[in-house]
Order: sequence, then C-alpha cells, then structure tokens
Amino acid sequence: MRLHRNLCFAVIDGLHLIFNEGEYADKVIQQLLKRDKRWGARDRGFVAETVYTIVRYQRLYAEIADVKAPYDRDNLWRIFAVWATLKGIKLPDWKYFTDTPTRKIKGRFDELSKIRKYRESIPDWMDELGVKELGEAEWTKEIAMQNEQAEVILRVNTLKTNKEDLQLKLQSEDIETEFLPGHPSALKLKERANVFVTEAFKDGWFEVQDASSQLVADFLDVQPGMKVVDVCAGAGGKTLHLASLMENKGQLIAMDIYESKLKKLKVRARRNGVHNIEMKVIDSTKPIKKLHGKADRLLIDAPCSGLGVLRRNPDAKWKLEPEFIENIKKTQAECLEQYSKMVKPGGKMVYATCSVLPSENQKQVEKFLTSEAGKDFNIIKDKKILAYKSGFDGFYMALLEKK
Repeated sequence: MRLHRNLCFAVIDGLHLIFNEGEYADKVIQQLLKRDKRWGARDRGFVAETVYTIVRYQRLYAEIADVKAPYDRDNLWRIFAVWATLKGIKLPDWKYFTDTPTRKIKGRFDELSKIRKYRESIPDWMDELGVKELGEAEWTKEIAMQNEQAEVILRVNTLKTNKEDLQLKLQSEDIETEFLPGHPSALKLKERANVFVTEAFKDGWFEVQDASSQLVADFLDVQPGMKVVDVCAGAGGKTLHLASLMENKGQLIAMDIYESKLKKLKVRARRNGVHNIEMKVIDSTKPIKKLHGKADRLLIDAPCSGLGVLRRNPDAKWKLEPEFIENIKKTQAECLEQYSKMVKPGGKMVYATCSVLPSENQKQVEKFLTSEAGKDFNIIKDKKILAYKSGFDGFYMALLEKK
C-alpha cells in the first residue's frame, strides 16, 4: 500500500482536532471527507478508518512513539508512523519519517500488548473501574470487543415497507444485507457503505440503528392507540421505532432538555412518515407535572457513561472522566425518581442505558425500587447485553410495572 501525502495530511489534521482541540471524532471525520471532491470511496475510507484506528489506540501508539499529550505535529507524525509500521506499510522517504525505529516499534508493541490497559488502550481509571464492576475475565473480553469496528445495522421503517422489500431495494443500489436472528426489524450490511445517499434512505425506508438499541422499543411493549412518553428522546432513534410499533396510532410524546435534538427528530419524523409525535422541551418541571399519572408507557433512555458504545465513539475513552460517571449516576437516579411519576397505575416503563456498568444499570433499578418514588413499581424483567457476547453494542434495559 502506498501512502499519499494529501490523505496523510488530512489524517494528521483530524488527529490534531480530536486530541488537542477536544472535537468529536465523528464530526471531524465528516468535515475531513468533504475536503477534496476528487477523493474516491477508497480515499475516504482510508482517512476515516485511519483516524478512527489511531483514536482507538491512542494510548498504545503514543507510548510506543514515546510522545505525550498535547501532541505537536511532529508527535502526531510519530504516532502515525507507529500505526503504519504495525500495518506493515513501507514508510516513504518524507522528512516526517526520518529516523523511524521500525524494529523497535514492533518490539515495543509485543511488550506492551501483554498489559491490558495498553493493549486495549484505555486510561488507568477506566481499566480499574471495569475490573471492579465486571470482574477481571468479563472486563478483559468486553473491552477487547469495544475496540472492534462496529458493523452497520439498519432498522426497517415498517410504516413504509418491510425487511424483504428494503433488502431488494438496497440490492438494486449495490448494497448487500442480511437478516439478523432475534432482531425482527434489523438488516446488517455485508460491507460498509454510505447508506445515506440511497433512494431508500431518502424515502424514509430505514434508519441506521444498532441491533441492541433496536431491542429497547420492543421491550416497552407498546400497542397502537396508547399514550407513550419518551422522556430522553434525543434525536429520536428509539422514538421513531416506537412510532412504527404503534403503527402511527395513539399519542407519542418526545421530550428532551435540548431543543436542538428535538429539531433533528422533527426532520427525521417527516422523512419516516411519522405523524403521531408531539415534541416538548423540558425547560422546567411543568411539562413533567402535566403528565403525572397519564402515560400508559414511559421510556427513560437515561444519560450514561456510554461504556457500551465505545466501538462507535472511541474518542469517549479520552473525553470521559471518573467524576462524570459519578455525577451521571446521580442524574440517572433523579430521572427515575422524577419521570416515573408520569406512569399511570397499571402502566409500564423501561429504564435503559448504553452502559455495561452494573452501578448504572441493575443497581440503579434496585435502588429505585426501595425508594419512596419506586415503591409502587415491580420489576417484570431486565436484559443485560455485553458486546463480546452479542457482537453488538453493550446495553441494559429493565421493564417495570406500576401497581
């Protein structure tokens, strides 16, 4: 494989923005891919995959390159040289690569790969927390899986089509997919492709949504005609799934503290042909109080550490702080306490996170059930999804019923 200057420069610029300017990897890559109209799919693939791999293994590569953050451009080129050497790519005779100790790189890699926090490239505190919560064996397998590239999974929009027709339509656009057992609305791409430029996407036939995330709406057991509240709706992936399960009938209230996210949901809902969603910004306690005792179903897709979705957001490994996790647990407990009041007697709610930590999951539910707010609820069932077992994102969901 030959390295091309303009592609390598794009990678270095992207790494600078992510590591030194604190920008989000997915946003940076979106910008980079628009940089040169002459780039083909292979060029764009090289830029995106190289940036993601180096972000994923930042700690390991920086340790081998013997550089420390914040990285100047020379440091970034040294990290890049480590990546290229480990990939078996011959380094061109550019000034950035003079004195690259190729042999030493491979030796250091073998040595450091024996230590989990370097091999999986995670901060010390995260490694300690993972072991504490999941145990040595389970954490070792889980964090290894969280470094694998996530597959592209689609959720068919049953308001407009079905799985078989969507598969055929994508096939006509040269995108091959396969069904996923146990995931009734999912199609998995056989090879990565930009699905957002397809006719099927523009016509609202599908959304991109991980297989684990697709189980949450199903778990809530909604029926057409119900009053359903999705209280941490965000940009609405699960909201749209709920709307299709409700067959567009009944009332679906999407709430979030960020108006900007609900605006994105509005655009997606229009494309999906969904018209039973009402959007409400949580800007005070009023919108919640108005719904006390009114909801047949409530979804609390709670804010969390995101330790189940590091495959999608590898830069979160470096942006997360232990204090954030402690604070988010308080937020989760508040969400359960405040929002559960919207469920009517006999109604049900799901508490879900994309974390693999029991302290954000089972323990939150146990704590809630012994509290004043939770004493009227029973747990019906819960589901813990680990990436190394499922092959998809790490998730947790618990279904509770109000007596």
